[in-house]
Amino acid sequence: MKKNNKMKRGQKMKPIKLQLFLIMSLIFQISWAQKENKDIRSGNKLYQDKKYEAAEKKYKEALSKNKDSHVAGFNLGDAFYEQKKYNEAVDQFNLFSKNAKNTKEQAEAFHNLGNAYLQANKYQESINAYKSALKLSPNDNDTRYNLAYAQAKLVQQQQQQEQNKDKNQDKKDKQDNQDKQDNQKQKDKSEQNKEKQDKQEQQQKEEQQKEAQKNPKMSKEDAERLLNALNNKEKDLHEKMKKKDGQEVRIHIEKDW
Repeated sequence: MKKNNKMKRGQKMKPIKLQLFLIMSLIFQISWAQKENKDIRSGNKLYQDKKYEAAEKKYKEALSKNKDSHVAGFNLGDAFYEQKKYNEAVDQFNLFSKNAKNTKEQAEAFHNLGNAYLQANKYQESINAYKSALKLSPNDNDTRYNLAYAQAKLVQQQQQQEQNKDKNQDKKDKQDNQDKQDNQKQKDKSEQNKEKQDKQEQQQKEEQQKEAQKNPKMSKEDAERLLNALNNKEKDLHEKMKKKDGQEVRIHIEKDW
C-alpha cells in the first residue's frame, strides 16, 4: 500500500504591516513563532530518525504555542500514524481537513485520513476519505491506487463476514439438531423407565392378589361367626359321642384366623 504523508520543514511567514504601537507585541509574536518553528524543525528531525513518540511531543509543544499551526497539526497526525495510533491519527486528520487553508492541504488530509482508516480495517470509511481527496485532487495517482486497494479489502471483508455467518449458522443448525436428538433420547429413556416401572408395579399388584387368594384375610365379624359355628359343631359332636359310647370325649379343633 502506498502512503502519501507529506512532510513540511518550516512555515513561510507572510509580510505584515505594522503600526508603531504594535512593535512590542510584534517582537513577542516573532519570538514565540521562532520557538514554534524550532519545535517543528526538531519534530521533523526526530520524525526522519523514526523517533515518532519524541516527534509527537515536539509537534504538541509547537501547537501549545500556536494551536492554529497547520504544519504542526498535519505532522502530528503523521506521528500518530507511524506509532499505529490510528484512532488518534483519524481525529487529527479529521480536524486538519476542516481547518485546512486550501484545497491542496485538505486533499492531503483526506488522503492520510483514508490511510489511517485503512490501517484500522475501517474500509468503508477509508473509501469515503479517498473519494473526498480525489474530488479535491482528481489527478493524485497515489490516492486513486489506495482507493482501489481499500475497495478490494472491503469486498474481501464482506466475503469473510458472509463465510463466518454461514459457518456460524451451520454450527447453530448442527447444535440444534444435536440438542433435538439428545432431548428425544432423554424422552425415550424416560418413557422406557416409566413403562418398566408400570410393569413392575403391575407384577407386584398381581403377586399381591395371588397371595391374597392363597391366604384370604378374614374380617373380625367373619372370624367370630366361624368360631361360633365351630363351637356349635364341637358341642354337637360332643353330644353324639356321649350318646354313642356313654363316655365323654374331648375334641380339639384348630381355629384358622
